[in-house]
Order: sequence, then C-alpha cells, then structure tokens
Amino acid sequence: MKTAVTPAEAPAGLRRVLVTLCATVITSWGVLFYALPVLAGDIAADTGWSTTGIIAALSASQLVAAGAGVPIGRWLDHHGPRGVMTAGSVLAVVSLVAVSAAPGLGWFIAAWSVAGVAMGATLYAPAFSAVTRWHGPGRVRALTILTLVGGLASTVFAPLTALLAESLDWRATYLVLAAILGAITIPGHWFGLSLPWPPRPRARPQHSDPGRISRSREFVVLTIAFSVAAFATSAVVINLIPLLAERGIDTATAAMALGLGGAGQVAGRLGYGVLARHTTPRSRTAVILAAMAVTTAVLGVLTTVTALIVAAVLAGVARGVFTLIKATAVSDRWGSAHYGRLSGVLSAPLTVSTALAPFAGAALAEAVGGYSTAFLILGAITLAGALLALATAPSAIKDA
Repeated sequence: MKTAVTPAEAPAGLRRVLVTLCATVITSWGVLFYALPVLAGDIAADTGWSTTGIIAALSASQLVAAGAGVPIGRWLDHHGPRGVMTAGSVLAVVSLVAVSAAPGLGWFIAAWSVAGVAMGATLYAPAFSAVTRWHGPGRVRALTILTLVGGLASTVFAPLTALLAESLDWRATYLVLAAILGAITIPGHWFGLSLPWPPRPRARPQHSDPGRISRSREFVVLTIAFSVAAFATSAVVINLIPLLAERGIDTATAAMALGLGGAGQVAGRLGYGVLARHTTPRSRTAVILAAMAVTTAVLGVLTTVTALIVAAVLAGVARGVFTLIKATAVSDRWGSAHYGRLSGVLSAPLTVSTALAPFAGAALAEAVGGYSTAFLILGAITLAGALLALATAPSAIKDA
C-alpha cells in the first residue's frame, strides 16, 4: 500500500482531489441545504405542517452539524477525509430517504437531524480540512477555487429542484435528489480522495497543544468575532427581500438584488489571493468584518433601487471574502497541524449562529418596528465583531 505521493503523481493527484471536492461540495450543499427552501411550500401544502416547522428542521440539522464537526475534525486530522466523507455521503442518502417517507413533522425533523451529521461530514468544514492538508502552501488558491464552485450550489440545485417539483411530488423529488447525491458523492469521495494522507505538519512548540490553543484568548475572541459576524450576515441574506419589500420594491427586483449579491460573493473570492498576500490575518479579518458592517448599515439607510442594488452587491463581495477568511483562519494563525480539530471547534458556534439567524433577524425587525432599523442594529453587531478581530493573532504563522 502506498504511503506517500511520488513527485510524478502529485500534481495529477491534487487536481483529482480538488475536482472531486468541487463536484461533491456543490452537490452536497445543493441537495442537503438549498433544496428544502424550494420545496417548503409544496411540503406544507401536501402535509398541513407549518412552514416554520419545516424550516426549523433545516435549522435543527445545522445545530447537529455544529456538534458533529468537532469529533469529525479530530478524525480528519488523524485519518484523512476519504472514509468519513464517504460514510457521510451514505448517511446523507439514508437520511433523505427517511425525509421523503416522513409520516409526521416529528419524523421529518428527526430525519433532518440525522442529515445534520451527514452535513458535518460532507460540507465545507471537512473539505477545507482536506484541501488545507493536501495542498499545503498552495491552499489559498485551492480553497478559492473550491468556494467559487461551491457558491454555485444554489444556482444549480434551486432551479433543478423546482424543475423536478413541477412533475413530481416533494417526496419523489427528494428520492431523485438522494439518488443524484449518492451517485456523485459516494464514489466521488471513495475513489477521488484516495490520495495518501500526508503526515501531520510539524507544529511550532507553542502551537503543539490544540486544547491549549482552543482555550487561548486569541482563539476565543476570534470565535466570538466570527460568530457575531456570521449571525448578522446570515440574518441579512435571509431578510434582504423583506427589507426591499418594505421600501416598496417588487419581488422580482428584490430577487435580482439578492442574486447579484451572490455574484458579488464570487467576485470577492476571486480577489482573496491578492488580499492575503498584502495583509496580515488580523488586519484583513478586521477590514472585511468592518466592510460587512458598513454595507449592512447602508442597506438600512438607502431608499433608491439602484443604490440598494449596488449596496447588495458590495455586501456580497464582503461575504465572499469572509468565507475564505474563515477557511484560512486556523492555518494562518496556528498552522495546519491540528486544522481539522481546531476548525471544528471554531465552526461549531458559527453554525449555531447561522442556524438561529433567520428567525432572530425577523424577530428583531418585528421588535424594533421595521427592517431598516434591524439592519442598522445588525451592522452595529458586525462592527463589534470587527473590533474584536483586532485582538486576534497579529500575523501569519507558517508550519515549521
């Protein structure tokens, strides 16, 4: 059995890994996350379950994914992604079959909770761990490509899900989506991630204890900063269309603004490599979170259609960079020796924040009398995260 990658096969093997993860991540995100919002109306109409309860199932899955991320990260550090991501893909298919067969809302939520474990084993967190270890110094470029492709999940699978739902009921639609997921991700993860897992990079002495790192002031502050920013930006995305509707903008134009914000994310990710070369982890984190804060607050102030659309695009640019800021936060500050475990710890509260944000954002708007004021508050929350980011590690740390 091979235990190392020869120089001749390394470039081809790394390309295969990246292509595989691009295909499996876009499929996993598309089926496990973006399909449910498209089908929620059909599910409610067919079953009589409340739409709130149906969407709550997706939030439950994210909460479970947050808890599963820590042990999965530890496994990845020691054994690599092949086994755990393949098992996650199998579990994802099984859980979606259970979703399609749900006789009641309780079963439905329970099935999605099982799917949450699969999410923890197949979405960005394990893929980032794989890319970071395999690509080493070239990880920024590989992570950029991965997130660019992953960002197209809604573009591909939301229309596909809607198309299937035109001729099938929601249960049959989920069975078809489960088949697509299984056909792409199970063999993809098993055969595409067969490259030997590189030895753990040698950590600097001060970064050899992951438990100590996760309890350090820098790590805790960074986690809080990311969590509040993730909460605010998720609330902004979900509540952008209601904000625009409050301004009298029609649904089609509001949807276009949301879509252009997605295009902005792609543009932001394309420029991340340049940003990373000319800034420290602390400075770029603070700057991007401040940009997210400003664009969120501006959305709460502007009133004209053109200005709002421009602000939505700029907000998307900042969100796109934020994804890569999160993906590289651990390796930039503490090296990649314990990337999987530390990323799991870092990601857990972010995932919880993201899961709670849609409901909390709407509740906030109701409490303060409108979405404009709510967006100003969300901007202030994100600005607090930017200020906290200034207390994190000041410069990049390379693997020894």
